[in-house]
Amino acid sequence: MANPQVNPALGLAPVEDGYLAYDPVADRLHELNPAAALIAELCDGGRSVEQIRALAGPLMPVGQAEEIDRWIGEAVAAGLLVWTDGAPARPRQLCVSELTALAEHLRESNRIEPALKCAKRVADLASEDPIAWHTLGRIAQAAGERNQARAAYERYLADRPQDAAIRHLLTALRDEPPPPRASDECILQVFNEFSSYFDSKMCQDLGYTGPEHLQDLIASEIGSAAGLNILDLGCGTGLAGVCFKQRAARLTGIDLSPDMIERAQSRGIYDQLEVAEITAWLERSQSQFDLIVACDCFVYFGDLRPVASHAAARLKPQGVFAFTMERGDRYPFHLTDTGRYTHHPDHIGEAAAHAGLIVARLEEGFLRMEAGVEATGLFALLRKPTID
Repeated sequence: MANPQVNPALGLAPVEDGYLAYDPVADRLHELNPAAALIAELCDGGRSVEQIRALAGPLMPVGQAEEIDRWIGEAVAAGLLVWTDGAPARPRQLCVSELTALAEHLRESNRIEPALKCAKRVADLASEDPIAWHTLGRIAQAAGERNQARAAYERYLADRPQDAAIRHLLTALRDEPPPPRASDECILQVFNEFSSYFDSKMCQDLGYTGPEHLQDLIASEIGSAAGLNILDLGCGTGLAGVCFKQRAARLTGIDLSPDMIERAQSRGIYDQLEVAEITAWLERSQSQFDLIVACDCFVYFGDLRPVASHAAARLKPQGVFAFTMERGDRYPFHLTDTGRYTHHPDHIGEAAAHAGLIVARLEEGFLRMEAGVEATGLFALLRKPTID
């Protein structure tokens, strides 16, 4: 007589509320509550259904012992259990490396809650490994579990205090007053890690439309004007530069990340590229520009007044400063749990006035996707008045 046994192709992991059982062939995850986990433990191929019922029945809630037979039948149909007449075998437990890989796989396929359960289990099993805490923090953050993310990142940072990006994230997760902008170390770390897949992530995964929307905004103000001296702040890999090259007699790109500048160089569209922090570069430059653009750059700046003032000094009379941000409801700006700043629309007018610029246009619209939700952007166009 065949007995039920956990499918040997599956890997099991005990979690706080039962078991996870993963089928790598079907890429199917079974989540077992405590009662189901108990039955699965008893299904080792050495017990009949009747024996399992006799052992587990007294432990089931009153009136639910008959559910054991139904559950076993459904588990066989789902591939969680198989019938066997071989020797008894214990279910295979997933090791730490397998659990880590499974957590990442589940996160990438947007199965966040089970990914979080896996990550918690990894942190329990490998509590001395800072990467386990980093992974837990990242997945808890994706699940919207702020307190858990903060605690995990703090454990990680105790071992890796040099991680500027996590220090920056913790400022938000602790609800501490934000700095005026992200540190150079934070930005360098983020974009040096991000540069190799920046274009595909932004354009394909996140549906990023910042440069195209800004291009339309500029066209609505200056028409088809060309032959311009254009400065691309935070140029990255050159996504914005591609949009504005047709207007440029000369196109200059500035970015803090050498890796991003290298990728921008490979496009062959810039006349000049420099690795520099943009505020410092604007302050020391003597060049004058008809158009300054900044796409998805000021999400790492809180107070826009300093950079707007330095940009204004580099504009010719009637020159245009156009940029994108993420829109927020908290005035004047807010450091979100993503590590990026959102800006209230009123802060744009405040920054423009401080810099002696006129708000010619300010629009809201889709910027990109963020965790499956549309992020609303602000698209600003400031103009330098004519000198009397």
